[in-house]
Amino acid sequence: MTFRGKIAIKFAKFVAKLCLKMGRQGVTWAGLIARKIEPNILQILSSQIREKVYIVCGTNGKTTTNNMLCTALQSQGKKVICNRTGSNMLNGVVSAFVLATNDDCTLDADYACIEIDEVSTKRVLPTLKPDYMVLTNIFRDQLDRYGEIDITIDILSTAIGMAPNMILVINGDDPLSLSLAKKSGNKFITYGISEKVFDADEDAEIREGRFCAMCGAKMHYNYYHYSQLGDYECKECGFKRPCIDYSATEIEHGDHLAFTVMGKRIGAKYKGFYNIYNILAVYAVASHSGVDMDGFQKMLDNFNPENGRIEHFNIKDTDIELNLAKNPAGFNQNINAVMADPKDKDIIILINDRDQDGNDVSWLWDVDFDRFAQENIKSITVSGIRCQDMRLRLKYVDIESRLEPNIATAIKSKVENGVKNLYVLVNYTGLYSTRNILKKMEEEQ
Repeated sequence: MTFRGKIAIKFAKFVAKLCLKMGRQGVTWAGLIARKIEPNILQILSSQIREKVYIVCGTNGKTTTNNMLCTALQSQGKKVICNRTGSNMLNGVVSAFVLATNDDCTLDADYACIEIDEVSTKRVLPTLKPDYMVLTNIFRDQLDRYGEIDITIDILSTAIGMAPNMILVINGDDPLSLSLAKKSGNKFITYGISEKVFDADEDAEIREGRFCAMCGAKMHYNYYHYSQLGDYECKECGFKRPCIDYSATEIEHGDHLAFTVMGKRIGAKYKGFYNIYNILAVYAVASHSGVDMDGFQKMLDNFNPENGRIEHFNIKDTDIELNLAKNPAGFNQNINAVMADPKDKDIIILINDRDQDGNDVSWLWDVDFDRFAQENIKSITVSGIRCQDMRLRLKYVDIESRLEPNIATAIKSKVENGVKNLYVLVNYTGLYSTRNILKKMEEEQ
């Protein structure tokens, strides 16, 4: 390690500690400062990883998948670098390495599990040189950050081209991910759900995969799970869902999840059909890269999704579930999870429009909020910077809501006067602060 590199690491750690004392997360600041002092800091530190570097990319599910993969490796006694907080742009990635260094400014790590924002892949991949990329899915996301979905695909295509030896682990149920992998020239493996689970109308949900990514003809679906994920085929050019390498069957979902893969029955105690894909992605990449899978179920039994992803709290006998909902596909899956709970419930929805959220909140009109018009939903409170927009969106489907811009006040109100079953759905910049509020309330009761 160079003298400049040591100065970069020590000063970055100091700034991170200072930010935490001030009640700020501080992760991205540490990475920014380290890069300013030593521009090659990521390359210097990543070269110290002894075995493999995994990255996780895609629109939805990155943080849960990445953290679960990290936990699976740690359960084998391995030392792992991971950006568990979800800080997935360049500075957050640099911070994950910098803050994991020892007192002598070097790393002691077998693996790295790094979540990366799609836009940041072009800046990170050439330096990091990963062995595997897990691509969870490609959905339409923040229009003012990513633009239309074709732009995201172009960015990923360019980034993948910078790492020709990287093996792709893709969701084979997603035609956009499959077409990207086929065009890349990289070796790839697939995972997917190989049976019809829902009796869904093909046109019931907005999907980006209506037309073949290879020839432009209309895509035919034998069945689909949500958004564009399913069993697809182009009758014109023959592009279709491949033979899946890691295939999930015998699906159970609702208040728990279960499926069979490679002859093993896998179960998880949390909800959300989309989490089957997250678990399956981890199983696929871990198994393919030679990780011992005998303890996988035990790891899942002990795994607790954190950082606001399906995170549970109990405050004054009120059960609270906090989850991230930041785009149409993700929000619709959150609605599925909420509606799977037959008990009476209150709902709080927080919508912000800061830069990390995307300033354009028109995506709210692509979410199926009309499904909240059920008797067991006793109240909906809208909060955050764009609470008025959210209230208007609900009004257009004849659903009443209460306006409370302050999320702490909204939560306290439902803890004191609600039905003791509360779901809090927030987009990106509201997640960290809302989680802190809930943790503090839980500790102080």
